Amino acid sequence: MDRLIFTAVSGASRSLSQQQIHANNLANVNTQGFRSDLDNALSQQVSGEGYASRFMAQPTQGGVDMTPGAVRETGRNLDIAVKGDGLIALVQGNREVYTRNGQIEVGPEGDLSIDGLPVSGDNGPIVLPPFSSVSISEDGVITIVPDDGDIAAPIDVDRIKLVNVPPGELRKNENGFLVSNAAINPRDEEVLVASGHLESANVSAISEMVSSIALNRQFEAQIKMMKAAEDLANAGNRLIRGT
Repeated sequence: MDRLIFTAVSGASRSLSQQQIHANNLANVNTQGFRSDLDNALSQQVSGEGYASRFMAQPTQGGVDMTPGAVRETGRNLDIAVKGDGLIALVQGNREVYTRNGQIEVGPEGDLSIDGLPVSGDNGPIVLPPFSSVSISEDGVITIVPDDGDIAAPIDVDRIKLVNVPPGELRKNENGFLVSNAAINPRDEEVLVASGHLESANVSAISEMVSSIALNRQFEAQIKMMKAAEDLANAGNRLIRGT
């Protein structure tokens, strides 16, 4: 009986934590470069008085699904999509964070950013001088035609830092950016990008909705199991009292 009620409570709690992950994935189905979260849990014995049969599911970091998403053409020169494995490095404080979202914005001072964070280059955050046109090559080199009226030839001004971190070493921070245990990772020369393209989220709306429906059914079954455990416990108590 004791084991039954803890199994039911543990299962219901696990279903709720899974539901939160799938709901977040579904909410970001249209977020550029979003990587879906994976769920994971460990079986942990309940400490304290009671039988050794008491166990609860303890949610743990499940990691990130780094499966590539669909790539669509935008025609915008400052949009880039990473080809295959790889990440775009951004600067946050004294460390790097990473993203697959290649929608680069230009600030009033020529500073490049993605989702509000500076894009990392060879010498830190990239800042472009005034330009009349800009392009990004496969290896991340940014080329501009200066907007000074005297120079018409293209000039290479900086290079976007591209890295390749093993998926098992990645996790998300509180702002949803990818981070690794190392504050800074080396550039990977084999990572390439496609200019004028953006990568969509690697989330299947249908799969996430089906998972959510299945979890709702599981939760309902576990609530019924709790009620059954309560009824059995009450019946046992009545037998002991002889009533």
